[in-house]
Amino acid sequence: MAQHGVISLRQLQSLGLSASAVRTRVTAGRMHRVHAGVFAVGHASLTRRGRYAAAVLACGPGAVLSHRSAAALRELRASSRAAVDVTTPRRAGRKRTGIDVHSGATLLPRDVETVDGISCTTVARTLLDLAEVLERRQVERACEQSEVERVFDLREVEDVLERADGRRGAAVLRSILAEQAIGTALTRRELEALFLELCRAAGLPRPDVNAWLPLEPTGVEADFLWRERRLVVETDGRETHFTTWAFESDRRRDQRLMLAGWRVVRFTWRQVVEEPARVAATVGSLLEQAA
Repeated sequence: MAQHGVISLRQLQSLGLSASAVRTRVTAGRMHRVHAGVFAVGHASLTRRGRYAAAVLACGPGAVLSHRSAAALRELRASSRAAVDVTTPRRAGRKRTGIDVHSGATLLPRDVETVDGISCTTVARTLLDLAEVLERRQVERACEQSEVERVFDLREVEDVLERADGRRGAAVLRSILAEQAIGTALTRRELEALFLELCRAAGLPRPDVNAWLPLEPTGVEADFLWRERRLVVETDGRETHFTTWAFESDRRRDQRLMLAGWRVVRFTWRQVVEEPARVAATVGSLLEQAA
């Protein structure tokens, strides 16, 4: 069912059912009250999405799933909270059992999308909302996960922040974007060019790039290779470890190289961009040790 087994009194009345007809169905066990004016059809057991849909319906026109619940629906972070977060375009108003109602004075139509049939805040708005109710590290992880899921849009986040109107979560989210450089990862070609430039600036011997090593049972391609010194340098872009499989595969690959007598060192794209002198010094020391 498009609404995950729930329906509002307003929707039932638009279908021609009167309030008394609804009460009759509730008494007969054909519908079950979830919230005031919201009912489960057929049985009272709801899925998580059913609870989300019911909470949004209970808060009236324009209400949207938000904050921790929106993040859970979008799989940006897990949530075991019993209460459902909902933002309404009006003042929060009266309390509703099982629902945390947030005021959406700055909520615009472009901040809302439909996810699996449920009105929900966009990823950008969800991240801003999370920054007001979670610890910083939890928000960082949600930002990272949005990149993993390929749903992070820096322009949309900047748009939301421009309209934040002094919301306390704005400073937290801006700080995370600045420190983590979310949404600004380099391509492999750009990262290679930067690494080669830092080697040139430090006077290091030029390495072979994307060099093939014929190891058994299958060969290995090294990002940067100094054959005589038996040194391999790998530069990891942000896209490199989007999956557990990729992370594990790289570690097995490093182990094969080391068993074959190669020294392997990895640098992140952030280290190459922000700490070129330290990276160059490390590579230089390793080359000297192998001389």
